[in-house]
Amino acid sequence: MRIPQFLKKGDFIGFAAPSFGCNIEPYHTAFKSAGNKFSAEGFLLEMGPNCFLGEGTGISNTPEKCAEEINAFFSKDDIKAVISCGGGELMCEILDSVDFEQMKANEPKWFLGYSDNTNLTFLLTTLCDTASVYGPCAPAFGMEPWHSSLRDTLDLMMGNKTEITGYPLWEKESLKDEEHPLEPYHVTEERRLVSFPKEDHRFSGRMLGGCLDCLGILAGTKYDKVTEFTEKYKEDGIIWYLEACDLNIMGIRRTLWQLLHAGWFDTAKGFLIGRPLCYGEEMFGVDQYRAVTDVLQSLQVPVLMDLDIGHLPPMMPMVNGAYAEVHTGGNDIRISYDLGRV
Repeated sequence: MRIPQFLKKGDFIGFAAPSFGCNIEPYHTAFKSAGNKFSAEGFLLEMGPNCFLGEGTGISNTPEKCAEEINAFFSKDDIKAVISCGGGELMCEILDSVDFEQMKANEPKWFLGYSDNTNLTFLLTTLCDTASVYGPCAPAFGMEPWHSSLRDTLDLMMGNKTEITGYPLWEKESLKDEEHPLEPYHVTEERRLVSFPKEDHRFSGRMLGGCLDCLGILAGTKYDKVTEFTEKYKEDGIIWYLEACDLNIMGIRRTLWQLLHAGWFDTAKGFLIGRPLCYGEEMFGVDQYRAVTDVLQSLQVPVLMDLDIGHLPPMMPMVNGAYAEVHTGGNDIRISYDLGRV
């Protein structure tokens, strides 16, 4: 596993829009504020040509131009990290023009994003053996003040922190809108870790996952090299972290069934499941917990749910490809990354 060099003050960070760009509020103002904050942290910035565009379908520009921006950043030696400007809908369409072979040949660099950015965070790891970070997109760093999860994400990429814990409160309803683009997370709900089986857990393995909406689309395509990846790291095993955006309860259950039967979970050591955007939904007697556990129970590994991962912030930064240990005790979770273990 290729672990990128840790960021340091004076390094260049590239900002790209392989999915939505920051062409509308509140993202436009939030992204500009984020740039100021990264500059204040001591980093040099390079904005990609698509950052403020909204000319594509479900993405910032044409698939070819979005891929061109990504290819250019990953080919520049002075760029040490690339942060996505946002999520979106159709980032999968850029993949045919992304030069994964060149990415694999070049020195590794961090890529940060979540949701639709699963198309890169996941494939950088499974295709290029390169660690990536599933975490907040660039505009989130524009909030006033920063939530501690944002500091955790940056500190992780700088090598200042290798242990991440869950956060005490989470946001059910955001106050961020066009008139309040820098509003911080509106955290009002207490964290409640749900564990199957109901006991404290400790397990380790290679971290891998992302947004189920995207992973289900990748399964079975030419970009699906998951069984080869899991076979390579079978001695470590895989800790799967998963969350959902547009999928409803049944969509989550169907996608998990699909990935299970595709062999993706054959070496699973445990599952970390984020709060779905359809939090609290129930269909035909199935809630967000049964949608997961009914499918995964045959694997007989720990399943931890309602974690700080994904679309209901804050989110713990998840490092795809990194070896990690997960510890739970009561309502608390601790993830310890070994970023020196390749």
